[in-house]
Amino acid sequence: MTTIQETAFARLESEGRLLNSVLKAATHKPGRFGFRGDIALKFQAKLADEARPPEISSDQVIAVAQAGESTLPFLTGFLLSFEYLKLLAEVLGDTLSPTGKYFLFVDNIDISKKYQCEYGGATFYILPIDESTVYNELLQLLYIDKGDLKKLDTAGKTDAVADKALQFNDSFPKITYEEGLALMGPVRNLYENRPV
Repeated sequence: MTTIQETAFARLESEGRLLNSVLKAATHKPGRFGFRGDIALKFQAKLADEARPPEISSDQVIAVAQAGESTLPFLTGFLLSFEYLKLLAEVLGDTLSPTGKYFLFVDNIDISKKYQCEYGGATFYILPIDESTVYNELLQLLYIDKGDLKKLDTAGKTDAVADKALQFNDSFPKITYEEGLALMGPVRNLYENRPV
């Protein structure tokens, strides 16, 4: 059974960055470890022993790693602002690979646009999110029928999505990080209009 310590997730785990996981376990593929949850990008200042939620995180993350490999072949997640790509790339650091497939659904880019952005030695697909979940958006992007995954458990669904994502070859207009910053819209307050 593959353990997290054997994979590219080991450092992120030891830094306490893998949060709210619905999956943090070996999947059904030999040597593969899956993670579904949130990745803390910037921690809040800690007071005494209280555990505070991260100041900035990438939510709804789905990612896999292979035992004995130092990089993540596939990762997808939600970013509230395109600006946080820099933080994400810094946090992931040496777990990013030039051949990895990384899909980021960004809240403050034009809903009709899709981009590719190179950062930190990796290429990220920058995609809009249309009031849906990262999982649903990714199924749509990869042409995966939800019905085909119904009978699978979380690990099985993660395998199916990762396998399809690793074959993804579409290309979108390339932008630099600086161009992306200039293109992005205002950052939405997620807690606005929510009952207290």
